[in-house]
Amino acid sequence: MKTQKYAVNQHLIETVLSWVKSGEIAIPEIQRPFVWDSTKVRDLMDSLYQGYPIGYLIAWRNPNVRLKDGTVSEGKKILIDGQQRVMALNAAILGQYIVNSDYKKAKIRIAFHPIEERFEVFNTAIQKDSSWIHDIAPLINGDVGFIRLVKDYCEKNPDVDEGHVENAFENLKNITKKQLGLIELDSDLDIETVTEIFIRINSKGVPLSQADFAMSKIAANEIHNGPTIRKAIDYFCHMAIAPEFYEQIRDVDTDFTSTDYFQKMSWLKNENDDLYDPGYTDMLRVVFTSEFERGKLSDLVGLLSGRNFETRTYEEDIARNSFETLEQGIYKFMNEHSFKRFLMIIRSAGFISSKLVRSQNSLNFAYIVYLKLKSLGYKPADIEKYVRKWFVLSVLTGRYSSSPESAFDRDIKNISSKDFGEYLNSVEQAVLSDTFFDVGLIQNLDTSVASSPYFNVYLASQVKTKDLGFLSKDITVDDLISHHGDIHHIFPREYLKKNGLKRGRYNQIANYVYMQSEINIQVGSKAPNIYFNELKEQCATSNTKYGSICDEKALFENLRMNCIPEDIFSMDIKDYDEFLLKRRALIAKKIKEYYYSL
Repeated sequence: MKTQKYAVNQHLIETVLSWVKSGEIAIPEIQRPFVWDSTKVRDLMDSLYQGYPIGYLIAWRNPNVRLKDGTVSEGKKILIDGQQRVMALNAAILGQYIVNSDYKKAKIRIAFHPIEERFEVFNTAIQKDSSWIHDIAPLINGDVGFIRLVKDYCEKNPDVDEGHVENAFENLKNITKKQLGLIELDSDLDIETVTEIFIRINSKGVPLSQADFAMSKIAANEIHNGPTIRKAIDYFCHMAIAPEFYEQIRDVDTDFTSTDYFQKMSWLKNENDDLYDPGYTDMLRVVFTSEFERGKLSDLVGLLSGRNFETRTYEEDIARNSFETLEQGIYKFMNEHSFKRFLMIIRSAGFISSKLVRSQNSLNFAYIVYLKLKSLGYKPADIEKYVRKWFVLSVLTGRYSSSPESAFDRDIKNISSKDFGEYLNSVEQAVLSDTFFDVGLIQNLDTSVASSPYFNVYLASQVKTKDLGFLSKDITVDDLISHHGDIHHIFPREYLKKNGLKRGRYNQIANYVYMQSEINIQVGSKAPNIYFNELKEQCATSNTKYGSICDEKALFENLRMNCIPEDIFSMDIKDYDEFLLKRRALIAKKIKEYYYSL
């Protein structure tokens, strides 16, 4: 018979809030910003007042950790579900500030109408209405005396039934005597089991990631600077997207501004590059894999708790060393020179825009490769070459698209134990054979998805070789991507639609090119054999109609760099399938040449 791995109990709300206040239940300051709007807080208060259930909290107890002197430190409960409800209770009942989604401190005031027995978010209209109590917190937390409040209210509203008012205020004050369910999970449960329990209990079915667990473990450990580390991760990721957030941190969080972390990330205030905007999951993956040489974030959760994987016990030395290693990795991750150098390498491979990067995990592991090879003392020129090739290889093969943690784990162990050049060569031989480029890649190009990684690699290859846009004389593919140019159809979409082709057929990536809009407008819905022969005439007469190419040699060179088969001049609807086959082969050939040139 399996033992029960959790306990379910009902506790008074005031008891739960006292546990939060004392730290017995850990809710890190910015474990997550408060994302509820004020009306949800109002509705929560109304549910409690009416005696309706408000769901269960789920806490996971930290394991007991053995200290050097042989004693045991008892672990705190970490709240893994219900934080928004507890923060709402803190705000409405105790009058505490919340940190909103913009990381600003704010106050939520919930008003109460004792005659109608309803709640509302405080506003200017309520402020002018004496029939409302402007803020329920002072009554519930005892800052205002019950008798005095009833007397004052009745004096301002002489026509009310004093007994009704007293009863309503008594019910309001007793909100903290209502019960709240707490599910406490055992400390020895693994993450997979905790996640499964969470999903089954949580009616919304919202999954918790292993990164969420890791962030909770980090933020709850005050002994090892956890709250500050957690802030550093959150703030860096937020500032990477919104550089103006720098001023807010500086003005609001003066404690954090005195840390080395703030100084190390301050360069982001002038940075508007969106090629790599890591979230906290990305940052944790990169730091953990590069520093701990492991790929599974569940191991990070264990190590931060002090887990000895051999003895299956928890030791303070392991927790301390893990936090120190984590901090070192975070400093390396946010280092301005490293971050910018890495992005320069990715750009040098032709990936100049975030819209060309659809695999965040490929980008994450490329940064891992950069940081790891740098720490191992590889030459800068070799690091650049290896990072470029590994990134493109990962994108082309979907290396981290399924079971990324297992792939991370396998690759980092090989990178740490072998010469990287030899390992890269062995991987190339395994996954990038001639068959891949000559057969598999051509088949993969048979798709209508414009965001296809294969098409993005093709575009990156065009950027790297400074190719001109389709039928452009001076404007490059780089220019068109960077300045929001558009993808258009070589066999015009309207032409194909008029000939009965459905969306999945005319929207083939082998029919896509980056083309200036004005050229596309001139092409209209003409068959290729018509507008291409007009282009030939344009070259002969210099009477421009489609762009400004007036030289036949330049025209054929433009076709070559855009992988257009030369017999396009005679093609119409009956040749469309043949055109797609030929262009896929040309694109695959260009990608192959591009990869081996990196």
